[in-house]
Amino acid sequence: MKQTPATEFLSTTGVAFTVHDYEYAPGGGLIGMQAASSIGVDPACVLKTLVVEVDRTTPVCLVVPADHKVNFKKVAALFGGRNARMMNPEKSADLTGFRSGGTSPFGQAQQMPVVLSADAMAQPQVYVNAGDQGLVVCIAPADAQKVVNAQVAEISAPPAPPAA
Repeated sequence: MKQTPATEFLSTTGVAFTVHDYEYAPGGGLIGMQAASSIGVDPACVLKTLVVEVDRTTPVCLVVPADHKVNFKKVAALFGGRNARMMNPEKSADLTGFRSGGTSPFGQAQQMPVVLSADAMAQPQVYVNAGDQGLVVCIAPADAQKVVNAQVAEISAPPAPPAA
């Protein structure tokens, strides 16, 4: 098993998890959707990890289904802020210790608050980035929530169905 700060962190928690590789294609668009396709699971079970800033001061790690859109206003409100926006990749890498495409909520260099999409909690197992491009862990969502003391909230929604 490839070791990363994320897998090393999870190994110390006692929760069950498995590690899975997938074909990472940096120019291929939505990485979470690539992972779902590569490992052959429903995109609702594959969670993307995003790092945002609330009011340009508070870093927050969001973990949401790969096929969902984040509601940044709801994220800001959770932290008493007015707005939230994506953090630039260099700043995110400095804070988390993970490069873009490999960001994990587990084992961050400076652990920031984590918000887990409520929709993810309905899944029996979820796939979350394991700290490197092309690497995910399969874990029970309740275990993922517990080990990083994540807040669970309605912060994302699936894409609207195509108009008939």
